[in-house]
Amino acid sequence: MCLAIPGRLEEIQDRNGIVDFGGVRRTVDLSLLEKCKVGDYVIVHAGFAIQILDEKDALETLDLLRQLEAAMD
Repeated sequence: MCLAIPGRLEEIQDRNGIVDFGGVRRTVDLSLLEKCKVGDYVIVHAGFAIQILDEKDALETLDLLRQLEAAMD
């Protein structure tokens, strides 16, 4: 099973991009996405951005994850 967490694309460098996952920045391969741009929220699996998410959906998912983390504390 795979857990997909949205991250915000901050930079694009050729086929790669820098994605911010709540303060943790990672380099990811963007070659599977045709039209991503800085500011998009993406789902990353095994180092590849595999889907662009609507900002509203991404923020809702991140909020739910924060709520889950708070409930576990």
